[in-house]
Amino acid sequence: MHASNLIYRGGLRPLKAAQSSNRIRAFSQPFFAQSARLRSTLSKIWVPTGGVTATEGETGHGKLIRAGFLRQAQSGVFQLLPLGLRVQDKIERLVDKHMQSIGASKLALSTLTTEELWRKSGRLDKVSPELFRLKDRKDVPIMLSPTHEEEITSLVASTLKSYKDLPLKLYQITRKYRDEIRPRHGLLRSREFIMKDLYTFDLTHDSAIETYRDVAGAYSAFFSDLKLPILVAEASSGDMGGEHSHEYHLSHPIGEDTVASCSNCGYTANDEVAAARSSRRIDGAISSYNFGLWRGITKDRKTLVNAWYPKIGDSPSEDSWNIHAVKSVVPELDTSVSDAAPFWSEALQEAKGQNGELQLLNVIDSRLSRAFEGLQDELPLLPADLTNGHIPQSSISQTPTGIDLNLLRIADGDGCPRCESGTLEVHRALELGHTFLLGTRYSEPLEASVALPQNPGVPVPTQMGCFGIGVSRILGAVAEQLTDDKGLNWPRAIAPFEVVIIPTSGVNEQTLDFYDSLTKAESSATALDVVLDDRKEAFGWKMQDADMTGYPVVVVLGKAWRERGVCEVQCRRLFIKENVKAEEVPQYIRALLERL
Repeated sequence: MHASNLIYRGGLRPLKAAQSSNRIRAFSQPFFAQSARLRSTLSKIWVPTGGVTATEGETGHGKLIRAGFLRQAQSGVFQLLPLGLRVQDKIERLVDKHMQSIGASKLALSTLTTEELWRKSGRLDKVSPELFRLKDRKDVPIMLSPTHEEEITSLVASTLKSYKDLPLKLYQITRKYRDEIRPRHGLLRSREFIMKDLYTFDLTHDSAIETYRDVAGAYSAFFSDLKLPILVAEASSGDMGGEHSHEYHLSHPIGEDTVASCSNCGYTANDEVAAARSSRRIDGAISSYNFGLWRGITKDRKTLVNAWYPKIGDSPSEDSWNIHAVKSVVPELDTSVSDAAPFWSEALQEAKGQNGELQLLNVIDSRLSRAFEGLQDELPLLPADLTNGHIPQSSISQTPTGIDLNLLRIADGDGCPRCESGTLEVHRALELGHTFLLGTRYSEPLEASVALPQNPGVPVPTQMGCFGIGVSRILGAVAEQLTDDKGLNWPRAIAPFEVVIIPTSGVNEQTLDFYDSLTKAESSATALDVVLDDRKEAFGWKMQDADMTGYPVVVVLGKAWRERGVCEVQCRRLFIKENVKAEEVPQYIRALLERL
């Protein structure tokens, strides 16, 4: 039916046919041709800057808000605005590139999961305080997924037909939800976040190890593209389970993790599992004064724990003891309890007259172990207001593998446990990724098994791995790491735009032709991602806004460009400000971006 034959009612006018031009895409053209003619201009992108005042000691998160990348909706929940979404999309595309390089297939799992599935895996009670839980109209308990090990294992269990289908590598990039008790630092500790999960399924332990190494290589390449100085640290598997775990950290004072690294051999570990040859010794004879004490209790409230650590120096710190070292010999220690005295009192009351119900365990730093027995009468084995002479006591000063216990926090200058000459440096760090070799932790209870030809009657559980990257956390961490007093400063790989063009006067045909000269390329690999600041604002305001936004390269089109075809090219990160002939600008910018 032709437009002229249509009947319009209610005063509506016929739509006019789209007019094509050399600057506006023609809708009759193929899509790829249309896309090539589109221009990115800041007047057409919603960037709500202004109205937010900088604070003293402003963080990268504060600059993300001021530059118009995001806004907070509620505690721990954020809305990404167009520039923030461009950064996130680029991180996701970079993740896709490296996941597909190892043969991983992308899928999308549901945000909703059932409590029953998590109960079957044995994990529900361990993580329940962090879950967003609800019920459907039939009163079936469901929850928002904080992670997807149960869902992916159940899916694979229902579809896996043969051992010949292995290995499997499946990944997704999706929203996760955790009811953080204290959301903080913007995107670094939020209640809703974007995460990449890769789940792998192998037939044997050896092939799972090989897959783990392949993924580690892909992770190294991913962070190399971001040009971030990542520390790969040995780590605890925690509630995830499994036998092998590494974290990928960015060193930064705002970080919530502590990582120790060796100056010589490359040993790097999270303080939860880090070991050290401590150089701190107790001078002279050991007395009761040298005994620092922290009291704890196990989750079942059956074992009272005294952790005796050495006080060394004139001003011993109250937090100088290492709870992770205590937990290494008391796995059921309740680390959420900071003051165990009330729990001790309650446990003693309940245990009266019930022999064998309670025990007292003294966990002793090896530097104090010899003196402990002779000084027991002078030490407060029980709080002063508690008395019970029938609690059996025991002591431990070595790990199950026979290593002497060091209950002090690892400190700069401690000796490396892997080499003789290295010393440890302690960093505060931001965790950006975490990898786990899960083994059969989930495949066994959720029955993700295959049968082998030699013994078809006995299903063999698959060997699993889980590999995460915090997509939204990377956005927040890079903002913290690369910010300066002028604003954000993105690496080329994830900058909202690689280049911004700022004319000192209005935009005209000559300006648009120059924009087109930068975006023309023989392939997508050499194309520049450029935005034109055509907003009706003062030139000085635009320059300040460009610094705040953090474009890697700024091209200024001023009087010299209009009269002689010479542009000013700026790169704040590399401290470069050069006058470059217009025809040489594309090649010059590409060389700069290779360094970013």
